[in-house]
Amino acid sequence: MYSVALECEPEEKDLIIAELWEYGCAGITELSETSLRAFFPADAPEVRAALDRYGARWDQVEEQDWVAVAHARLEPTPVGERFFLVPVWRDDPAPAGRMRIVVNPGMAFGTGAHETTQLCIEALERHLRPGAAVLDVGTGSGILSIAAQMLGASRVVACDIDPDAVEVSCLHVPSFIGSVDAAASACADLLVVNIGPAAVIEMAAEIKRCLRPGGVALVSGFEGVDETAVGRAYPGAVFYGRNTWRLLEYLRGGDDADVVRP
Repeated sequence: MYSVALECEPEEKDLIIAELWEYGCAGITELSETSLRAFFPADAPEVRAALDRYGARWDQVEEQDWVAVAHARLEPTPVGERFFLVPVWRDDPAPAGRMRIVVNPGMAFGTGAHETTQLCIEALERHLRPGAAVLDVGTGSGILSIAAQMLGASRVVACDIDPDAVEVSCLHVPSFIGSVDAAASACADLLVVNIGPAAVIEMAAEIKRCLRPGGVALVSGFEGVDETAVGRAYPGAVFYGRNTWRLLEYLRGGDDADVVRP
């Protein structure tokens, strides 16, 4: 078994992933917004040559039960003040005062272990009011939609451009294949999106369009180095962070006004 690590720009990542599958890789791990690791069952000189332009680094890896390794790395995790995320193969009960969310890693993006997911859950705890209408953009495995339901949202709708993610999330909430541009105007009291810097900047106008006056957008998936660029797209937003990762809270004022949070 061989692994190849490579760096890429966020906007080209999906194309590179498709290319890796075409070359016959056995699996792909997204290490970060700008780095990937793919696994190949054997050395392939022609693939090495094709991936040289990405500065690919190849390593031979020891054969082992990768499913067992992945399972061992994912432990039940308390998140925020009210949640307890548990992999589907574990039966750990939630501690007193916490709500249990079962996570099925591998079905779609999102294990709950990443800091941006945890930042979003903490922000949901701060801002989601019972009875709110919620739109979860780029839902992945649906963790944020489930959390919103448990916090008392009256309606949660999820969307993702990945059909597999929608197949998973539709087990919990109404879902559709697509993105925020397919949602109705002023449909959400709270909108949450955890994707990446280029995407959340590009989506800014559509996110604001979908928010009701006084609604809040929780936007994450980017690092501190991207804070200035992302902030320009969301005037008046407040930033929160953990290590290198950031989340912003944007409050939509009446009409199209941007409101600076106190």
